[in-house]
Amino acid sequence: MTKEGLQTARTSALRLTVASPLYRGAAVALFLSGLGFSAAAPQIASFLVNDLGGSLTAAGLFYLTNLAAPVAGYLVGARSDRTGRRLGLFRVCALAGFAGWAGIAYSTQLWMPYVLSAVVLGFAGAATSQLFAAVHDEMRAHPSPGDDAVVALVRMALTAGWVVGPVAGSFLAAHTSLRTMLLATAICTLAQVVPLWTLRTPPVVPAVEQVSRGPGVRAMGPLLVFTGLYVLVYAGESIKYAYLPIYMDVQLGLPEGLRGAIIGIQPLVELVLMPLAVVVARRTGMVRLMVLGAGFGFAANLCFALSGSAAGLFAGQVLMGGVWGVFAALGIIVAQRLLPDGVATASALFLSSTALSSALGGVAGGVGAAVVGLPLVFLVPAVLAFAAAIGLAFVERTAGRGL
Repeated sequence: MTKEGLQTARTSALRLTVASPLYRGAAVALFLSGLGFSAAAPQIASFLVNDLGGSLTAAGLFYLTNLAAPVAGYLVGARSDRTGRRLGLFRVCALAGFAGWAGIAYSTQLWMPYVLSAVVLGFAGAATSQLFAAVHDEMRAHPSPGDDAVVALVRMALTAGWVVGPVAGSFLAAHTSLRTMLLATAICTLAQVVPLWTLRTPPVVPAVEQVSRGPGVRAMGPLLVFTGLYVLVYAGESIKYAYLPIYMDVQLGLPEGLRGAIIGIQPLVELVLMPLAVVVARRTGMVRLMVLGAGFGFAANLCFALSGSAAGLFAGQVLMGGVWGVFAALGIIVAQRLLPDGVATASALFLSSTALSSALGGVAGGVGAAVVGLPLVFLVPAVLAFAAAIGLAFVERTAGRGL
């Protein structure tokens, strides 16, 4: 692919996105979603400890409430596939997110954020999957050669929100309070509905009778296998963010600015590579490119575990940018194609699986750190990424056309 060809593909996708009220609104909504969630994520533990008097152990257990998200996502996705009303459910989920984060911001007892996160915020996360399902429906009704690039561009908006959010959240918390920052997250979550407030899309009629009862386990088999392999790859993120900052600070003694640069390079590489991944996948196949992406994850974690230098950590983060440039751009597309008659269910299960990844990474990383210490704990996600690459290679050999 020449530089001119890549630029043409990007321009075409951007033109399609800007021209469509749905695509344009979905991109803005996903940016606001990423902005709000990522602003709160690094601060919630401090809020539980400093404002509500919880222990560090109790704060760590808060993230286990995310395990309710796949269940909530499946329920919302199955309902969406039965009714075809994507945007209506999206608005309900966004409203649930506002209620959940606002409730946490005004919590006065330690147990309250745990209940709100498990019961309410699990449904809030399903808002994203409903947008991707709505985008898929629009593309199926009005297909275009640049559809995959549009999905990548819309997904990039979510990534961009996650790039800006942690910085904005830290700034707001430092200059106001953690409660104010959490309330801002609630406002961002509710604001998702504004770009799509007046938009109405016709409900999608189920393609076959079985969809009205929800997809069966056999039909969901390939999706569940693919999502499980994605969980293995993503588990390395929670291990990295838990232990890489400690390793850089305590053992390598890197200055704060250099540590920030190493952490920050990954999302920038990811944003650059996402549209390129779509273009390359047209020639290689999506799953085959994901095998390479998982291989990048294996190599990146070897850099973390064995390099012992800032240059090695930079290299590892650049490779991790390659991992997520591939998976962030293509993962949702593959998931929907593996369950074509249940795209909302596929979207919800795939996007909510990050909660399972975080739990797996937390357990595996904790055991690995206790057994082998730093930096060899990063061999754990290296093994997981290698296993995912083997599994994806098998999936690629059995994948149908279009994957």
